Amino acid sequence: MTEMASVKESGMRPALRARATKSPSRLPAPELSATLPAMNDNLSEDSDLLHPHRWYMRKALRLAERAAASGEVPVGAVIVRDGHVIAQAYNQVELLKDATAHAEMIALTQAASAVGDWRLTNCVLYVTKEPCPMCAGAIVLSRISQVVWGLSDPLRGGAVSRFNILQSDTLNHRVDIITGVLEDECRSIIQDFFRSRRNLVEPSDSGIQPAD
Repeated sequence: MTEMASVKESGMRPALRARATKSPSRLPAPELSATLPAMNDNLSEDSDLLHPHRWYMRKALRLAERAAASGEVPVGAVIVRDGHVIAQAYNQVELLKDATAHAEMIALTQAASAVGDWRLTNCVLYVTKEPCPMCAGAIVLSRISQVVWGLSDPLRGGAVSRFNILQSDTLNHRVDIITGVLEDECRSIIQDFFRSRRNLVEPSDSGIQPAD
């Protein structure tokens, strides 16, 4: 698959232009844009290739690791359409000085540019932690078909745990969900991040409670 289409900057709001130039859209795309590798008879039953949701979630986890290395809350997101990764992002709130620069929001902007439409039908969003209310609302508006996440957030989760936005009967689009994919790994990266920063910043200042 060719590299993901770059975000058009003509007429773009300054905040979105900053996302387009500073976000993971500038990361090398081919690795994450490849289709799921071909399977063979030598695979074990535990292989991620036999479990596509796990395969894509591991890609989101790698992005979350990049966020942690940059001092951002470690959340990574990947959007897949027709077996191809069309967007990849991680939290960049601190880098962009933008409270809305969550992994999901950046990935949605990238995906809309990649497909040339704000309607992201037949797209699946993989994210390491349950989306917050802001991201959940954007997911509904973008018409994402399914969201798969690893770690649920019972205190602030905007998908279903605290605020049932993705499947609300009062909205004009409902999103299918799958939860708990690689949950232990997704929990560990959040816990490790806040343990390492406990003496530097209060968890409440980072927009997420520690998972422990």
